[in-house]
Amino acid sequence: MTHAGTAEGGFGIYIHWPFCAAKCPYCDFNSHVRHQPVDQARFAAAFERELSHFADLTKGKAVQSVFLGGGTPSLMEPATVDRILKAVSDRWSMDENVEISLEANPSSVEAERFRGYRAAGVNRVSLGVQSLIDTDLRLLGRLHDARTARTAIETARATFPRLSFDLIYARPGQALSGWEQELNEAIALAADHLSLYQLTIEEGTPFHTLFHAGKLQMPDPDLGAEFYELTQNVTAAAGLPAYEVSNHARPGAECRHNLVYWRYGDYVGVGPGAHGRITVGVSRLATSTERHPETWLDNVESHGQALIENAGLSEEEQGDEFLLMGLRLTEGIDLKRYERYASRSIDPARLAALIEHGMVEVIGENRIRATREGFFVLDAVVADLAA
Repeated sequence: MTHAGTAEGGFGIYIHWPFCAAKCPYCDFNSHVRHQPVDQARFAAAFERELSHFADLTKGKAVQSVFLGGGTPSLMEPATVDRILKAVSDRWSMDENVEISLEANPSSVEAERFRGYRAAGVNRVSLGVQSLIDTDLRLLGRLHDARTARTAIETARATFPRLSFDLIYARPGQALSGWEQELNEAIALAADHLSLYQLTIEEGTPFHTLFHAGKLQMPDPDLGAEFYELTQNVTAAAGLPAYEVSNHARPGAECRHNLVYWRYGDYVGVGPGAHGRITVGVSRLATSTERHPETWLDNVESHGQALIENAGLSEEEQGDEFLLMGLRLTEGIDLKRYERYASRSIDPARLAALIEHGMVEVIGENRIRATREGFFVLDAVVADLAA
């Protein structure tokens, strides 16, 4: 197994807070609703222990980003966030420009905690707005209304140096003209970053059940493609072009943590159901932890970690992952770096065919990227190049 200069991709820490106030009907993330208060001090102590385990394996690395994701991290008390971030800075050296992001719901209760999160060191917040239209927020199972979301965006802009928020489009019954109007409002509200996701039906979710029972009408694929095209054009014209399939930013305001993933850097994943990729010696390891929160807690308290996967990746797996992540970016990938991971070159005939069909383009020496057409069928493009 090789390791191919992970410094090129950076180093980040992902912390998964698995609890939500309610489960959204489209969500297939590892999130859990608890009707009794969560023992936050006990969970914080467990995060400290699991961070220690990974700190021992990744000595000498400087942290460029910390991301508190979920679930709903804004259900944490600021004191819990402060304790977890202190645990990170006690165990690693922190880059002077470290990005510390926290995902938050745009409820008024959570917005009241923003100042506490800022004092704890959070310098970027990502709000799960999802829509600026009340009827659609109800359909999506969100607990906030559009007015509360707008207020939370204003509060976040006033509190944090950097802000992003998410919207979901191609919703049941949504018209292109309505989305264009909503997107323009979002751009006016946004500071410098938007995450814009096309609604997908994920197995095991209530939306999946409704869709297959004929009770949820989704846009057909051609209309879905029009939504995507419109989204790219409107954001680019407003100065927030896509830098990744679903993420848009003013140049320089890209989410540094997500870039660690897409540039195939190293990242530690702690908390229930967190995934990581770390280089130890010459091996690149895939790690994942126990998904069930209380089982995770028991395991960490007993063993100092709750790993259920801790396996070396083969050269082929590393090459495949590098393609899968890197081709999501508009900056594309360095073919020489691919060769260092995979210990082989991409088949020139396959690459030539994809270029000829307008799915991939060459950008500078040894770099390729997916075209806009290629983004629509990215999985197929990756599979072709990896074959």
